[in-house]
Amino acid sequence: MTKPKVTMQDIADHLQISKNSVSQALSGKGGVSEETRKLIMQTADELGYVYTGNRKRSSDQEDKEESTGSIALVATDFAFSMRGFFGEIYLTIENEVQKRGKKLLIQSISQQMMKEQTLPPFIEGREVDGILILSHLSTDYMNTLIDTGIPTVLIDHHHPDVQADAILTNNRFSAYHVVKYLYELGHTRIGFVGNTSFSPSYYERLEGFRHAHHELGMELHPNWILSDALEDQEFMEKRLQGLDEQPTAWFCVNDGLGFIVNSTIYNMGYQIPGDISIVSFDNGQLSRLATPKTTTMGVDLRLFGQTAIRQLFWRMKQPDAPHMELLLPTTLIERDSTSAPRN
Repeated sequence: MTKPKVTMQDIADHLQISKNSVSQALSGKGGVSEETRKLIMQTADELGYVYTGNRKRSSDQEDKEESTGSIALVATDFAFSMRGFFGEIYLTIENEVQKRGKKLLIQSISQQMMKEQTLPPFIEGREVDGILILSHLSTDYMNTLIDTGIPTVLIDHHHPDVQADAILTNNRFSAYHVVKYLYELGHTRIGFVGNTSFSPSYYERLEGFRHAHHELGMELHPNWILSDALEDQEFMEKRLQGLDEQPTAWFCVNDGLGFIVNSTIYNMGYQIPGDISIVSFDNGQLSRLATPKTTTMGVDLRLFGQTAIRQLFWRMKQPDAPHMELLLPTTLIERDSTSAPRN
């Protein structure tokens, strides 16, 4: 049986001190006394902590430590391929980094890198001042990045076991407002479409969907909650055609699902929005290409990038401050896919 990897948190728990103090000591940064530093490094060696790159520094190296002038942006191959959503965030980040006189280093993280816990060379060698994680990597891999002691901010993802700042959409409230908008149009029979196991964001949108139903006194219909939905036409046709009855409105957790639900319902002979209304999320290209154009919750992607950079540069100056999550608002963009129900 493989022996579990010793983490900074293990050392902190053993000594009953903060993880930030351990990180500062092992990375050679200031903020801890020399006595505490020696105790932490001795404990790390005793527990079998594995150092990455050149993190193990002596105290006489501290004065030589300078800013590298670089920021790392890492994401999965899949996230980088989603240019419609993440592309504008990336471009904003690049612009904001340059305005601050630094260079942006980008690395796509493969499944193999996550499996083998392989760090990008410029992170392994501590050649960056901060790390931005775009969308979700595996929890273990994110913690390996964070364990380098380099300030890290997550973008559009968070997890209870990942201790880092996160920039997020206010998913629960946004979904709540979708349901309330449909309710005010006269809809009380509303369905949900999204794969809640794919992303915490989608699960939170289902929570907001449920919250609104509870607060507005509407009945939830389990058959209309498609929480395992795939962005696949065949899947959607099978699921929607298998329902005994359709709701008067569908809420889809992204524009891709909204587009597929739209075409599926149309092929089944329903009129949109006459028979069934549709609301999606993100305000991406597919919401504008659909016929009719889809009502959607708009996400300010530039604000995502700007807020992430602002938070990272603040975190670089305040390494010991409590971690926080910043929730960004959305805007309902009403188009032609929604109207009052006929009955």
